[in-house]
Amino acid sequence: MTTTRTARETAETYFTAWEAGDFDTLRGLLAENVDFVGALGTASGVEAALAGLKGLGQVLKKIDVKARVAEGDEVITWFDLCTNVAPPTPTANWMHVDDGKVTRIRVTFDPRALLAGLEAQN
Repeated sequence: MTTTRTARETAETYFTAWEAGDFDTLRGLLAENVDFVGALGTASGVEAALAGLKGLGQVLKKIDVKARVAEGDEVITWFDLCTNVAPPTPTANWMHVDDGKVTRIRVTFDPRALLAGLEAQN
């Protein structure tokens, strides 16, 4: 008998895996048709979403979760996105989970410091 993770457990595993650079685990959490919309771009499908997570993962130091709220298949995580190119960036992430797989992600934050830091790095 297999047990499907709750939406909250899926979100916790998603952020832990991303912070650790464990993209195999991330791939297993994302639905094939995952839809991502965020301050730095959009992605449609698991490969595009993973590419975006890997890209930001190159400068990611830590995900400092402040709060996580789950209701049914919806999870909102409020965290500081800590990178090596900008001060901690307060971030809100909403995800929808179906049968243990993330199908939609929406992320919002003020990208100015992060964009300036990425520009200065290049």
